[in-house]
Amino acid sequence: MGGRPKALLERDGVPLVRRVAQAMLAAGVHDVVVVLGHCADQVAAAVAGLPIRAVVNADYAAGRSSSLRCGLAAQSGCQAVAIALADMPLLEAEDVRAVLQAFGQRTAGTRALVPRFGDERGHPVVLAGDAAREIQEHRYAAGARDWLDAHPGEVQWLDVDHTRHVVDVDAPEDIERIAGRYGVELRWPDPARFSRP
Repeated sequence: MGGRPKALLERDGVPLVRRVAQAMLAAGVHDVVVVLGHCADQVAAAVAGLPIRAVVNADYAAGRSSSLRCGLAAQSGCQAVAIALADMPLLEAEDVRAVLQAFGQRTAGTRALVPRFGDERGHPVVLAGDAAREIQEHRYAAGARDWLDAHPGEVQWLDVDHTRHVVDVDAPEDIERIAGRYGVELRWPDPARFSRP
């Protein structure tokens, strides 16, 4: 994204990181933690005033799995942890609620619940507390994905008929693609707010 934090892309004037945090809160997630890395001050400002905790991943340049471990460490001792991405422009509280409800009704032996559209994995992923601790302690290179692949018999899938769980922003061209396909316009805030790496 040319040094710009995609979490600050705005939909309807609201930064994506704030939209996702609000969806988690509205769905009933307790103790929402936002992991900060690149442009931490600006991203923290985007969620200011929400009843959340922000933690800084000083090692964010090492990749997304380091941010996951940082967030899991902040949630140590929880019975379950829901993991969402900060760049999901379509995710709504009802989608988070559906995942939480499905996790609450999961079959015996299930330690992870993952929404899925077709063959695409989505977010939020919900992990039982012991699974979250295993991911944190074993330092899986790809984070939760490696754990899920290593424990297929303990993963339950929530198949959905919409793409809200799977659409995120990875590259500049995604902004135009999302606008064309979903009619959702994403805009960058004032570029003077960004710090360069």
